[in-house]
Formats: sequence, structure tokens, C-alpha cells
Amino acid sequence: MPIEERLGADLKAAVDALTTAKQAAVKPSGLTVPQYSALLFLNDNPGISAAALARLCLVTPQTMTTILQNLESAGLIVRTPHPWHRNMLETRLTEAGQAAFDKADARAIEVERGLAAAFTADELKTLRSLLARCTATLSA
Repeated sequence: MPIEERLGADLKAAVDALTTAKQAAVKPSGLTVPQYSALLFLNDNPGISAAALARLCLVTPQTMTTILQNLESAGLIVRTPHPWHRNMLETRLTEAGQAAFDKADARAIEVERGLAAAFTADELKTLRSLLARCTATLSA
């Protein structure tokens, strides 16, 4: 099968372009895209466990452990024992983490809005539907 007929190549190119644009957007905040993703989900889910965060960020628990260690070392998150489940650590943003996230998120939103602006409302609806179908097909 020639490369130009492989949908995977098109999907990979789009993901790579988005990742590159987001990396440039979040870099001034001192974050990588995986770190930004973790902070994005932490912002909406304070106290979440590392395992749940890994699932949301679509990374392995081992990768999330490394991301969280780096964020903790930078003073952007704190991890404390859960009050009832002693083996689970709750993870929360620090003030510095919230500030870094807010700065990075504002710039990441610009990337997202710029991408969305390339499509009409109907095209966005169709694109989301087609991507959902890709995900469902590949996950089956």
C-alpha cells in the first residue's frame, strides 16, 4: 500500500503538527506538552490520582510518574496522601503551577482556536464525527 493511501500517515502528520504548535505555545511557561496536559486535567480534577491522570492523558502510569516527579521538582504540584486510602497520593496544583498552567493554557487555546478557524461549523462537526469514527474503529 503506497504511503499516500495510508490514513495513518495523514493522522500522524496532523498530530505531529498540533504537538509542534502546542510545544511552541507552552514552552514560554517552562512546560512540555505532556506536562501541560497533566496540568490541564489537574486543573479540572484536583486531588486526582496518578493512575487516573495517566488514563486521561493517554500515557502509561510509568510515564505519568516521571511527568509528576518533574512537575513536583519544579514546585508546580504537590502530592499528599489521601485521607482514607493511604497508598494513594492526591495531586494538586500549587500557586506556581496554577500560574504556569494559566499562561500556557491561554497560548494553547490560541492554537486550538486557530485550528478551528480553518473550518466552518459544519466542517468541524463532520471532522469530529470522522475522528470519533476513526477512534472507535481502531479501538474495536
